[in-house]
Amino acid sequence: MTDSSIEVYARLSPDLVIQAVESTGRLSDARVLALNSYENRVYQVGIEDETPIVAKFYRPERWTDAQLREEHVFTRELAAAELPVVAPLADANGETLFTFESYRFALFTRKGGQAPEPGDPEQLHRIGMLLGRLHAIGRRQPFVERPALTVERFLDQPAEAVTAEGFLPEALRNRYLAVIAALRDKIRRSGLESASRIRTQGDCHPGNIIWTRDDGPWMVDFDDCQSAPAVQDLWMLLAGTAHEREMQLSELLDGYEMFDSFDNRELAFIEPLRALRMAHYAGWLARRWHDPAFPMHFPWFNTDSYWQQHVAELEEQSRHMDEPVLRRL
Repeated sequence: MTDSSIEVYARLSPDLVIQAVESTGRLSDARVLALNSYENRVYQVGIEDETPIVAKFYRPERWTDAQLREEHVFTRELAAAELPVVAPLADANGETLFTFESYRFALFTRKGGQAPEPGDPEQLHRIGMLLGRLHAIGRRQPFVERPALTVERFLDQPAEAVTAEGFLPEALRNRYLAVIAALRDKIRRSGLESASRIRTQGDCHPGNIIWTRDDGPWMVDFDDCQSAPAVQDLWMLLAGTAHEREMQLSELLDGYEMFDSFDNRELAFIEPLRALRMAHYAGWLARRWHDPAFPMHFPWFNTDSYWQQHVAELEEQSRHMDEPVLRRL
């Protein structure tokens, strides 16, 4: 992200948010509430005599217009099939990606609810059903513009950001490079790189699922949708001991396979995917560190203690990757 792009974000005032929303033909009641988001800027905006909407202003230079529109097409395809997903709103011409001055943004219906209960069997079964339906549609055609989950994107590029930009203490450099090399080797031996890929939500953790009393799970935030193995949308919903995760996995897959088949060989990708996510997270913070919002909200990052812990956690994850693969009970 360039310095000029940071300045563009800094100028995103409540008045400008209202003007942008009203440029789509809606009349705001002037109530604007900033929502928790770091990669983009997201606001709840009150609308006269209607339910408030959510406006997402996309981070400059992250995705192309074609990539954003492909995300929107995918989520609207899911919504048209009556899946409970929060898709972007379209205007009379079918447009979902709006521009105002130098900003690109999309509008969404506000959806209330709460996070799923960790490990709840009934909820996991229902979430599995939703993911099975989602992937059955995701298999119909590939993404053309959206990226794929690869070792280069999630390990090599983050590691380059961490080492090239002077974040990592020199005393930890050799240990870090050694564990990155070990992870790369183990990930490649897992077969992940040659696995089949489908259209996925891409970042399916509990924070991107809203549980509603009447309708069960709703999926939100397809900002990271990508081509990936199906298990990418499953593994982040598992927590606890190995036995607990195996029980949770069985509930998820029992629901999932009511609508789509699952290749059990993908269970071998769970720990490689966890390793990629761990490395990617540190690289993401490093690449965004010049955005003033990041030092403010992640003050623990880029300290000696953080890097010592990060390298130790990567080394521990490398050892986990030598353990038996999770089983379906």
